[in-house]
Amino acid sequence: MSAGSLARRYAKALMGIGNADGSYKRIGADVTTMANAIKDSQELSDLLSNPIFPRSEREKIVVAILKRTGASPTVVNFSKLLLDRERMEILPDIRRELNAMIDAKSGSLTAEVTSATPLNIMQQNELKMTLEKLSGKKIQIEVKEDAALLGGLIAKVGDLVYDGSLRTQLREIRRSLTD
Repeated sequence: MSAGSLARRYAKALMGIGNADGSYKRIGADVTTMANAIKDSQELSDLLSNPIFPRSEREKIVVAILKRTGASPTVVNFSKLLLDRERMEILPDIRRELNAMIDAKSGSLTAEVTSATPLNIMQQNELKMTLEKLSGKKIQIEVKEDAALLGGLIAKVGDLVYDGSLRTQLREIRRSLTD
């Protein structure tokens, strides 16, 4: 089974629990916090996904992190389940799928924006308003930087990609000149 479909199944189960008691947004925030902690620390990621370390020790670490962040018991138990099944490495995929489900339920979308240079608040707000106008939905923006774009930015909203990067424009010019 692919990691994407497995992540989708776990996210769907979490969403079902969250819908039942109205805590889906909190569950999403808690899963995001844990996924970001794993993503931001290669050491933590290696520790949690390595079966050489006793599962009980890995569980203590996960529970300590989640308790420190005030995570819901649902997410604590869910994280223990992932540890039991040696699937902590798919938590970022679960986070992505769960956040997409939460966005769909609330009528909003998350735009992943990658820019060549840092965007100031005014630029981010202008971009957000433009994407909201294009999509007809409320947009949350996640901004990343990638100097390899050379200039401009790429905005991914759902399945749509708006590519205004200099790198892509140069590639298109090169392709048109060689054809």
